[in-house]
Amino acid sequence: MNTTYPPRITPWMLRAFSAYSRWYVARHFHSIRISRAGPIPNVGGLPLVIYVNHAAWWDPLVCFTLQNALFGKRRAYAPIDSQALQKYRFFAKLGFFGVDQHSRRGASQFIHTAEAVLSQPDSILWLTPQGRFADVRERPVQFKPGLGHLPPRIKRAAFVPLALEYTHWEERKLEVLCRFGPIEIAGGTGNLRGIEELDWTRHFEQQLQSTQDALAIEAQARVSREFEMILRSSSGVGFFYDTWRALRAAFSGQTFQREHGNL
Repeated sequence: MNTTYPPRITPWMLRAFSAYSRWYVARHFHSIRISRAGPIPNVGGLPLVIYVNHAAWWDPLVCFTLQNALFGKRRAYAPIDSQALQKYRFFAKLGFFGVDQHSRRGASQFIHTAEAVLSQPDSILWLTPQGRFADVRERPVQFKPGLGHLPPRIKRAAFVPLALEYTHWEERKLEVLCRFGPIEIAGGTGNLRGIEELDWTRHFEQQLQSTQDALAIEAQARVSREFEMILRSSSGVGFFYDTWRALRAAFSGQTFQREHGNL
C-alpha cells in the first residue's frame, strides 16, 4: 500500500515566490501568450497532469506564472532533481519533491509521490518528461519513462500536453508562446483506454510533438490575435533611444508609440 504523501506546501512562501516569478519573467520577457487554438484545460476538480517540453532554464518560472494566472485554485506539485532540492531546500515548501533520476529507487519514489498527488481533487502535477533541455525543433520528441507509468496506476486524472517556445517577434524582449494540446482522461471511463502500458510513453510523446508542431506554425505566422495575452511587460528599446523617439514624435505632432512593432 502506498503511504507516500505529497510535499507540504507553505502558503505564504508559495505566494511570495509566485509573485517573484511573475515579476522576474515580466522583467526579462515582453509577454506570455497562449494560443487560442489550444484551449486552457477546464476539467472541474479532476486531478490534472500537464507535461511540458523542456526548452530552457526559464521553464519553471514560466510554469509558476501560468499556474498562478490559470490554475490558482489548484495545489501544484512538480518533481525536481534530488541533488538540486538538497541545494535549494525551500523548493520543498513550494510543492517540489526530489527524485533521483539515475536509480530504480528514484523512479519508484516519483511514481508513488505522483500517485499521492493525483489522488487529491483539484491537484495539478507539472512535468518536463524529456528530463533534459531539448531544442523545440528536436524530433522525435523522447521522454523518460516516468510519465508513461502513471495512467494504469491512477484512479482518474486528465493529461494535457503544453508546448513552450521562446521567440523574438518585433520587440527587444523575447515572447513566451504557449499552446495546450488535447485533454485526455485516464482511469475509469476516460478516453485513454486500450493502450498497452509500454505504449503510454510513446502516446504522450506524439501528443506533445503534435502540439509543438502546431505552435511552431503559429510562431512563424506571427499573428498576435491568435493568442491570448497572459502577461505583458514594458515595451520599447531603451531609455535613451525611447526618449529620443518620444521627443521626435512630440515635435512632429505625432503620438508616441513605445512598442517597436504592431504585434
